[in-house]
Amino acid sequence: MKNIKKASLIERLLSGFIDYFIIFGFIGIMLIFYGKDSSISEGGKSLTGLSALAVVIFWFIITVLSDYLFGQTLGNYTLGIKPVPKNNINRGLTFSESIKRHLCAWVDLSFVGIILIAITEDKQRLGDLWANTIVIDYKNS
Repeated sequence: MKNIKKASLIERLLSGFIDYFIIFGFIGIMLIFYGKDSSISEGGKSLTGLSALAVVIFWFIITVLSDYLFGQTLGNYTLGIKPVPKNNINRGLTFSESIKRHLCAWVDLSFVGIILIAITEDKQRLGDLWANTIVIDYKNS
């Protein structure tokens, strides 16, 4: 694993920014067209029912399925990085590895993910630690 260049913190952050820009853009569009006035805050909108389910399905496709079927998300592809199993970098992710990585994304979007990438030897966030994956910079490896 010495010859494999791991993705940098900046690459990981930019990749996540691209992916979640797309996801939050979709949420914004859904709120505009399908949002119901929210009783929680004045002037706010919320999604319920099928429109809320559509957001979850969109997130699942953009993150979990993209990693599993194509080996990387659009953000990863843009930056030339991809997640791989830590013990077999020549194999793509299993569905289980992909879902573990992305179920933890909601924690990793906080500073927890940034801190873990910065302090772990293999630059792993919580989802990578759970799934036993690393993110490599394949364009420079």
